[in-house]
Amino acid sequence: MDRLFSVQDKRVVITGGAGVLCGAIARDLAQQGAKVCIADYDDIRAKELAKEIEAAGGFALPVRMNVLDKAEVQQAFQCVLDSMGGIDILINGAGGNKKEATATDEMSFFDMPADAIRWVFDLNFIGSILPSQVFGKYMAERGEGNILNVSSMSAFCALTKVGTYSAAKAAVSNFTEWLAVHMCQNYSTDIRVNAIAPGFFLTEQNRFLLTNEQTGDLTPRGKTIVDHTPMGRFGQPEELCGTVRWLLSDASKFVTGTVIPIDGGFNAFSGV
Repeated sequence: MDRLFSVQDKRVVITGGAGVLCGAIARDLAQQGAKVCIADYDDIRAKELAKEIEAAGGFALPVRMNVLDKAEVQQAFQCVLDSMGGIDILINGAGGNKKEATATDEMSFFDMPADAIRWVFDLNFIGSILPSQVFGKYMAERGEGNILNVSSMSAFCALTKVGTYSAAKAAVSNFTEWLAVHMCQNYSTDIRVNAIAPGFFLTEQNRFLLTNEQTGDLTPRGKTIVDHTPMGRFGQPEELCGTVRWLLSDASKFVTGTVIPIDGGFNAFSGV
């Protein structure tokens, strides 16, 4: 059973790897014996996380990567390949939202700046496609590999206020299914592509919507979410790790093209 779920010695690249959720995944995979590359636009935070992982006895390589610059993604790919000797897994974790692309009392949908809309859509969707092109080509030539995208609950049912983010994550889910089929039919049945769809976890991007910045109390939106989550709370970042480990290991060897909710039951609850 340990071997079935093992990620020992797997070489994993995580875009957005210095973030709250992907940082927790990186720590867990390194603790389980994987070699982890923290690929992030914020190279300072990537280096800090890599030092933390190595201090705990793991292997971590920090690499600066702008997922919207294909040339920079290719440079990062070569750096990882030279340093780690190969790449088994790509996790497309770079993503997020911003206030300027969120419909609120202060920012009407009709007044959202186009550059803010493009920023959110590009970061989440194009930022998953470009690394998949670069690292996926290597996997196609090698005949094996594993790509894990990060979708969202908002991809299943568009959430109020975050229309652009919801649309971008829906695109990520659709792209996951498309790429899974494309890789199997055209390159190798040993290349798998899946996604996780986290429910509600407090991150830097959504904290301002779910909690009061001054008091830390739940906003009305945050309370509504908790009330509609059967488990009655937000998720903890570490609670993503078991599902991720399953999708990256041989335990899910016949699983591809799926989007797995990790949401405390939110998607299953009709509200009645």
